[in-house]
Amino acid sequence: MNILKEANCQIEKETVKIILPEELDHSNAIEIRTQIDKNIYLGLAKNVEFDFSKTKFMDSSGIGMIMGRYKLVKPLGGKVILTGETGNVERIIKMSGLYKLI
Repeated sequence: MNILKEANCQIEKETVKIILPEELDHSNAIEIRTQIDKNIYLGLAKNVEFDFSKTKFMDSSGIGMIMGRYKLVKPLGGKVILTGETGNVERIIKMSGLYKLI
């Protein structure tokens, strides 16, 4: 298990699982993205699961991070999974159209 500021990163059965921090913004989205990509490029995972159960705020950089990981894993036969999203975070995801892709 790797610790990314407030985010937890685990690899289980070809899936990188990220327990996201309370606030997902530009500063921590970059670090989380880097760790996910590293695990995918090393061949340790082809799926990404974002757990929003602790997240209360997310800006557009969070949406961009999710979209980028979707574009990365789709050609590998992988998928992106969103779990635990509620309140404002769920509303932002709906408004962005991510649920239509993921």
